[in-house]
Parts: sequence; C-alpha cells; structure tokens
Amino acid sequence: MNPVGGRLYVIAAPSGAGKTSLVKALMARVPQLRFSISYTTRAQRPNEADGRDYHFVSVEKFSAMRERGEFLECAQVFDNFYGTAAATVREALGAGQRLLLEIDWQGARLVRERLPEARSVFILPPSVGALEQRLRQRSTDSDAVIRRRLQESVADIGHWNEFDYAVINDRFDDALADLQAIVEDRGDALAARRTEVERLTALLTAGR
Repeated sequence: MNPVGGRLYVIAAPSGAGKTSLVKALMARVPQLRFSISYTTRAQRPNEADGRDYHFVSVEKFSAMRERGEFLECAQVFDNFYGTAAATVREALGAGQRLLLEIDWQGARLVRERLPEARSVFILPPSVGALEQRLRQRSTDSDAVIRRRLQESVADIGHWNEFDYAVINDRFDDALADLQAIVEDRGDALAARRTEVERLTALLTAGR
C-alpha cells in the first residue's frame, strides 16, 4: 500500500491532551485533508454523529470485521475497541489524497509497522495539571474514571519517542499552527526527539 502522491498522517495523544479539538480545527483550516473515520464500540456522546466522528458499532460487528481482516489496525482502549478500515486508507492514498487518522499510540504503532511511510504526530499537554483539568471539563466521567484516565494518560505519554513529530498543546492556536506546518511539509523543527519535548515528557511521567 504505497501509492504515489497519497500520504497518511497518524495523530495520537494521551486522553485529555486536546487532540480531537485540534484535529477538527486542522481539518477546517486545511480543506484538502481527508479524515479517516474509525470504528468504535464505545457509546456515542451527545455531541457526536455516527459516520462523522466515528462509525459506532456493536462488539459483535467489530469482532466480525476483525476476524475478516478488515482493519489496518485495531486496539482496545480502556473498555472499548477502536479500528481503522484498511479499505478506507487504500482508497484515499490510491487517489493521491492526504489522509488524517486520529488514533491511540497502540494503533499508531501498528500503522507504522504496516505502512512505514506514514507520518506520525504525538500531541502533548503542557502539564499533568492541565491534563486533569481538561478531563474534568468534559463533565462526562465520574471521579473514579477520571483518575483512571489520568493514570493511563501519563502512561501513554511514555510512548512519545515512537513518533516522528511532537506538538505541545499549551496555546491552542500555536499547536494548531504546528500541526498545519507538519501536514504541509514544513515541520522539520517539530521532530519529536528535541530537547524541549524530552524535558517536558520527563516531567509529565516523573510521578508515574
């Protein structure tokens, strides 16, 4: 799966880092990007639409698709399953499109194994405090769930160095500009393995 002209951008982040908001803003700013809609077994949130944010399916349907080998990648995140349809990616790249895939680090690892030419981006929060605040602002989870998500998020940050690029979501507009630079092939200064990111991730994971 290596069509000429097409490119896949994989964007991952710990829960609460602001990935979804950044991706939506990026899609609006760079209209030539196409969004890859993942399949999930998790419950649909009030502000989400089936076929726009995710394809919401039952565990049974997801399992059947996985058994038929229809996913480029799939993973369990918390108590739910997520997957990317391989056909969607093939069609977009075959048409020379730039495709944006929003997944977790586990899925990103699988995509890199199967499609090494994909470019991967990890979004980081500026602090653990900011991460917790963003999780609480959702007002959709209990304190127990928030605590678990925070622990999982800090653990996820430990995988930052598996990615090509890293964007720190401290100021939203700056982070959005960084993402735009990456998808427009101007992101050399945003390589994940840079001193700023190494220092931040060491602080974020220090209490793990």
